Amino acid sequence: MTSDPRPDPAPASTGPTGFELARLQLRSFEAREHVRHHLGRTAFAGDARIAAVHVENTARVDRVHLTAFDDAGRAVGHATVYLDVLTERLDLTVEFSHDTTGMTVPPHSDLAHAVARADGWVVDMAALRASRREVDVARTRRAALLALIGDLLGSGEARGFLLGPLDPTRPRPGGPGRT
Repeated sequence: MTSDPRPDPAPASTGPTGFELARLQLRSFEAREHVRHHLGRTAFAGDARIAAVHVENTARVDRVHLTAFDDAGRAVGHATVYLDVLTERLDLTVEFSHDTTGMTVPPHSDLAHAVARADGWVVDMAALRASRREVDVARTRRAALLALIGDLLGSGEARGFLLGPLDPTRPRPGGPGRT
């Protein structure tokens, strides 16, 4: 009988596994994609006057009510997005939420009242417009891979890995300066 040359698996930790972290990364990406897609179906995404959009997603499962606000926090438009697939809800995404982007909500404004109702969340349109899908895909792919590699290294199923193109002259997806 020969002994297994692989090291003993790492002791169980109390934190999430790499697989769980990768799954969270992919779920977050999908949520951002749903926001990009559904807001892209409205006139709000291309209107530079729109600073924020309140997403009221609690009343009905088959539709989302959107209210657009300008920089002063005044309501300037409304839209209803019908969800063809119920799993494509516009759930909160921290990357676009006004709570995490530092967006200022003018006091006593229509936007401040919408936030106070607590029946949805607010998309910071500057953050949404600044995001690029190609960069998001590359970052999510890399983060998920690194999370999974940790599990493989910890279990002895991998001894090492290399990141980067096989041919250094080949352009990288996402262009130069991609992180």
